[in-house]
Amino acid sequence: MDSTPVRPCAVAVMEACAARDPEMAEVLPQHKFDCRSLEDYLSQHLPGFVAEPETTLSVTQYRLGQSNPTFYLQKGIQAYVLRKKPPGSLLPKAHKIYREFQVQKALYLIGFPVPKPLLYCSDASIIGTEFYVMEHVQGRIFRDFTVPGVSPAERSAIYVAMIETLARLHSLNVQSLQLEGYGRGTGCCKRQVSTWTKQYQATAHQDIPAISHLSDWLMKNLPDNDNEQCLLHGDFKLDNIVFHPKESRIIAVLDWELSTIGHPLSDLAYLCVFYFWPRTVPMINHCSYFQENIGIPSVEELISIYCRHRGINSVLPNWNFFLALSYFKMAGIAQGVYSRYLLGNNSSENSFLFANLVKPLAETGLQLSKRTFNTALPQTDTAGHLFVQTRTGREVLTRVKDFMKQHILPAEKEVIAFYVQNGNSVDKWRKPLVIDKLKEMAKAEGLWNLFLPAVSGLSQVDYAFIAEETGKCFFAPDIFNCQAPDTGNMEVLHLYGSEEQKKQWLEPLLQGSITSCFCMTEPGVASSDATNIECSIQRDGNSYVINGKKWWSSGVGSPTCKIAIVMGRTENSSESRHKQHSMILVPINTPGVEVIRPLSVFGYMDNFHGGHFEVHFNQVRVPVTNLILGEGRGFEIAQGRLGPGRIHHCMRTVGLAERVLQIMCERATQRVTFKKKLSAHEVVAHWIAKSRIAIDQIRLLTLKAANSIDTVGSARAMKEIAMIKVAAPRVVCKIIDRAIQVCGGAGVSQDYPLANMYALTRSLRLADGPDEVHLSAVAGMELHDQAKALTAKL
Repeated sequence: MDSTPVRPCAVAVMEACAARDPEMAEVLPQHKFDCRSLEDYLSQHLPGFVAEPETTLSVTQYRLGQSNPTFYLQKGIQAYVLRKKPPGSLLPKAHKIYREFQVQKALYLIGFPVPKPLLYCSDASIIGTEFYVMEHVQGRIFRDFTVPGVSPAERSAIYVAMIETLARLHSLNVQSLQLEGYGRGTGCCKRQVSTWTKQYQATAHQDIPAISHLSDWLMKNLPDNDNEQCLLHGDFKLDNIVFHPKESRIIAVLDWELSTIGHPLSDLAYLCVFYFWPRTVPMINHCSYFQENIGIPSVEELISIYCRHRGINSVLPNWNFFLALSYFKMAGIAQGVYSRYLLGNNSSENSFLFANLVKPLAETGLQLSKRTFNTALPQTDTAGHLFVQTRTGREVLTRVKDFMKQHILPAEKEVIAFYVQNGNSVDKWRKPLVIDKLKEMAKAEGLWNLFLPAVSGLSQVDYAFIAEETGKCFFAPDIFNCQAPDTGNMEVLHLYGSEEQKKQWLEPLLQGSITSCFCMTEPGVASSDATNIECSIQRDGNSYVINGKKWWSSGVGSPTCKIAIVMGRTENSSESRHKQHSMILVPINTPGVEVIRPLSVFGYMDNFHGGHFEVHFNQVRVPVTNLILGEGRGFEIAQGRLGPGRIHHCMRTVGLAERVLQIMCERATQRVTFKKKLSAHEVVAHWIAKSRIAIDQIRLLTLKAANSIDTVGSARAMKEIAMIKVAAPRVVCKIIDRAIQVCGGAGVSQDYPLANMYALTRSLRLADGPDEVHLSAVAGMELHDQAKALTAKL
C-alpha cells in the first residue's frame, strides 16, 4: 500500500481495506479463529470465491484498530477484508457488526464511496462470532493528520475532499436509503450524552470528576434543534478514509460501527476536534503544529466548504456543545479501549496507553464548552465564497496586491519606454534593469514560484486569484518567476524529470537564473492534431539525434534562454499513435540548433517575453539522459504540462480583462460626444455592463476548473480546463474590442495598450490547441457523461 509513515493517534480506529503493509501482522492470540471453517463457508456462500486446492486462505490482522477486529484475507490473487466482533464480554450496544454491513450496503448501492459489502454471516459457529466480508480497496491511508510526504496543495485537496464527502453523506435522504429504522429519530444529542455516560460508567477504572461535570453540562445545554435526521458516520476522520493511490480522491470511507441517524454537526465537530487537541496528550501532534502545517485548511475554511455544499449558513449554533460532545465521546471510547485491554480482548497492542487519555480529553471538552466560537470565514470577494482560498493563499494574495501597487505598476511606464526606444536595436530582446531589481525584491519577500504548488504551498484556486492580479500588467508574471512558457517547463521537470535533469535545469529555472522555451508546433503540419508532429528523435548509441522544424517557440530570443523542451517522434510501429512521440531536453547552444526568425503577432513582437521564433534542428545530438520520462511518453507529459498551463493563461486573462474594463470606464466617463459623456450613451453603458457580467462568468469558470485540478487532478479536470480555454480568450477579445470602440482612434494607437492586448489575447485562441479542438473534446466528454447518466437511471 502506498501510505504515509504511521504516527500513533489517540483514537486511530483504522480497520483498513488496504493492501499488505507493515500495519498487518499475525493474528493476535485472542482473535484467532478456524481458517479452514471460514474457507469452507466462503466457498459455499461468497460468489466468485474460488476454493483452489493448491492455494490456502491466508489471514493477517490489521493492528491499528481499537474496536472490531479486522482481517486481510488472501486466496491466490483474490483479496478481501473481514470484520468481526471482539471475543468475550461486550457492552450491550457496542460492536453491532450487522449495522455496519447494512449501512455499507445501502451506501454502496447509491454510489457513495464505501467498500463493496459482499457477505454477512450471523452464524457464530463458523469463526466464533458473527462477521461480514467486504471488498479489498487499494489506496492510501493517512495515519498522521498532518499528512506528511505530500505537497501542500495535495494536503489541502485531501482535506477538501474529506469535508466534501462528509457534506455529501449528510445530504443523503435517509428514507431513500431505506434506513428509516436505523436510528431512533429526534433527540439524538440527548441519547448520545446518555449512551456515552452509561458506557463510561460501565467501564470506568477510576473516578474522573471532569467526566461527570462534562456529562452534566451537556445534558443541561442540549441544542434546541435536536431533531435533525441525517445519516451519521460517527467516527469520520482522516484515518478512516482510503484515498486513490495517486489522486486526492476518496475511494472508500471505512469503519461504520458508530453510524446512526442524528444531528450532522456531531459528525462535523468530531472531524474538527484535532484542531483543539490538548498539548498534554502526547499521542498526536498538538494543536499549533497541526494548524500551522502548510496546506491544511483552517477550521473556518472546512466549515465554509461543508456549509456551502449543504446549502446552509456557516454560522453554526451550539458549536461549543458539539465540540464538547465530541471530546466526551472520545473519552468514552478511550475508556472502552482500555477496558477491553483489561479483559484481554483488545484489538491493538498499544491499548493500555488509552487509560491516560480519558482525563485530559474530558477536561478539554469542559474547556471548549465554555468558549464562544465564530465559525464564519472573514468576508472576501464574491468569488471567494464559492471557491475558498486557503489561509496561506489569502495572505500571499494580499502581499502580491501590495507589491503590484507599490512596485510593479509604478514601473510600467519605464518598462514600456525601454521597448519603445530599443524596439529596433540589438537590445530589443533584453529587459530593462528595473525588471531584475523587481525580481530580486519579489524573491526576497518570498513571492516567487507561486505557480508551483509543491514549492509555494498554494492550491490552484489560490493561484487563480494571484494570477488574475498579475495578469493586469504584462510583465508582472515575470517578476514573480511565474511567466510562460517557463511555468509549464518547470511543471514538466518537476513532475517527470530525472534527478539529474532537475539538478541541471529545474533548479536554475526555479532560481530565475535562466529561462527556457517549448518547441512543439511545426510549420509543415497541422499541429492541432499533435500526432502529426514530424520532428524526429532517433536513438543512436548513447545519443538521440533530432531533426525537424519548429515555430512559435516562445522565449527563444531572451538572452537567458538556455534550454528547450522539444517534442518529436520516436516512432514505434507496435505502439498506438499516441505513444509515438517523446519529449527531450536540448540546450540552445547545442550544435545544429538554428534560430531562423522571430514571428510577430498582428505585427507585434513580444520582445519582453523573448518573442516567438522559428527554430530548426539539424542533426542535433544530445545524450540519452536528456530524454524525459521515456520513449513514447510525450503525450502523457503534454497532458500534465498543458492542463495547468492552459488554465494559468486563463487566470491571467481574467486580470487583463479587469484592466481593459478599467480603461473602458475611465474613457467613457471622460470623453464627451453629442453633448454628453460616452457613459451616458446607452450602447456604451450596455457594453460596460455586459463586460462586467462576462468577466465574472469566466472568473467563476476558471475557479471551477482550478478547484477540479485541486480535488481530482488535471486528467479528470480536462473538461473544465477545455471549457475555460475556449471561453476566456473569446470573452476577453470581445471586451477589448468594445474598449477599442470606446477609445476610438486612440484605441488602436500606441497611446493605449489595447491593440497589443487584443493581439496577444487573440493568439490564445490558437495557443495550446485551437478552440475547435477543445470544443470537440468538450462535446465528446459531455456526450459520454450524458450517456453514463442515462445508463445509471436505467
